[in-house]
Parts: sequence; structure tokens; C-alpha cells
Amino acid sequence: MANRRCVQVLTRHASAIFSGKPYIHSLKITSSFLYQNYHTRASTSTYLCTKTDPLCKCWPHSQYLSSDSRNGNDDDDTEEDEDEDEDEDEEAYDSSEDDGISGLSRGMQKEYTKEEKEAEAADIGYKVVGPLDRSDGVFKGYEPVFAVVQIGSHQFKVSNGDSIFTERLKFCDVNDKLILNRVLMLGSSSQTIVGRPTIPSAVVQAVVEEHALDAKIIIFKKKRRKNYRRTKGHRQELTKLRIIDIQGIDKPENIGKPSKTADKKQEKFAVAA
Repeated sequence: MANRRCVQVLTRHASAIFSGKPYIHSLKITSSFLYQNYHTRASTSTYLCTKTDPLCKCWPHSQYLSSDSRNGNDDDDTEEDEDEDEDEDEEAYDSSEDDGISGLSRGMQKEYTKEEKEAEAADIGYKVVGPLDRSDGVFKGYEPVFAVVQIGSHQFKVSNGDSIFTERLKFCDVNDKLILNRVLMLGSSSQTIVGRPTIPSAVVQAVVEEHALDAKIIIFKKKRRKNYRRTKGHRQELTKLRIIDIQGIDKPENIGKPSKTADKKQEKFAVAA
């Protein structure tokens, strides 16, 4: 059946092609004659195909004999290749961007004037006084006074002698004395002052103890169906401050810091009574 169909197609197109030539008009090939000499025509069909090879290229119908599933697999392969190329491009872009940022941070460090340093520090909520001398004697004992200060976008409730960790503060070194001028509230055992939003007359003094790094945070990135898994670590830069004085409120008499053991003993006596 396949050979018969092939012969019929070839005879139909061969007759159409040969009829256009003047020296072949006398030749008439009928389908019945070709059907009777079917076996002999099979051999001549190969000869015609070899001779009329450029004519077969003019076949108007589609010559794709592959199935749709194969085309779909090819498309999937091309899509996967494109995705891999995109991932490689993204990784290369990220690495180049990181290298560029690190290079800029190392090579180009902006130089600030004194006025610019003071203005930027005031926006964050502090003022650098200068290095601390050993003869200052600023470290005092416990005082029953507390304050709520704002540094950047964070708020802290502090008392004299407390230590806090904030985001890395610029333009200050270790053992520098700072003034935290953004005080939101002051309080003691006898009174409480609430600012609207700050208290202009209140001042909290602190000393820079160290610049440190926070605990490492692991960031995991994954992309589905792309075999992309990356882990990156990040450590936040911090500044440790020691509160040395709170001003702007009447301080009661210096009372020792209450201990937890004394409170527990009082509770036991109250329960026994």
C-alpha cells in the first residue's frame, strides 16, 4: 500500500511537470497502465526520485514527519537551556554587582565636613562630644531614674549603668563620649515627664564601648524546577553604648539597686504571716 501510494503521487506530479515541456507532450502515462506494471514502476520510481531530486524539494506540503511529542521535548529542552542561561546571567550580574559595590566602598569613601557630620548625627539622634579621658570620672553608681531614648528607628528604655546595642553609629570611635538628645520620656519614683514628642531639656550621656558584629544570619535562596540553591551569610554591624548619666529630671536620694534575693525573702515572710 505504501509503495502504491508513493507511485501514484510520483506519477501525478511527474505528469504535471512533464506536460509543461514541449518534447514530452506525445508521452501519455495512464494510471491503469502504471497500476498493471506496478513492480516495474517501483524500480523506475527510485530512478525518477534521483533524477527529479530538485523537483521533490518543491513539494508543497509540509515535510516534517516527526511527532508533536518530539517537538514538545525540543521546546522543553530549549526552555530549560534558556532558564539555565538566565540563571547564569543573574549569578554573573549579582557577582559583578557585589564586586562593583565592594570596589566602590573601598576605593571611593565620601569625605564629610564637620557640619555634614553633625547634621547626619543629629538626624540619627546623637552628638559626638569627643574622646573620654580617664580623669573625667563619669561612671556613677545606680540612680532610680530611667529614660526612653530614640536612636535611628529604635527606642530603648535605659537607666544609669545600662548597656545597649544599636546599629553602627558613624563618626565615632571606641571611648568616645556621646549625647543622646532625642529623649521621649523621663521617669523617677516621684514624677514622670512625657515629651511631645521629645523633651528639649533632657540629655542622656553615653560612652562607646565597642563596634561589633551581630550573630550570623543564614539566608537560603531556592528556585523551583531550576536546581538553584544558594546560602548566604550576613552579620549586622552594631555599636555598644554604656549609659553614664541622665539629666533633665529631679533625682531622688541615691538608693542602692534593689536585689532579687531581698525581694524573695520579703515575699516568703508575707506568705508565712
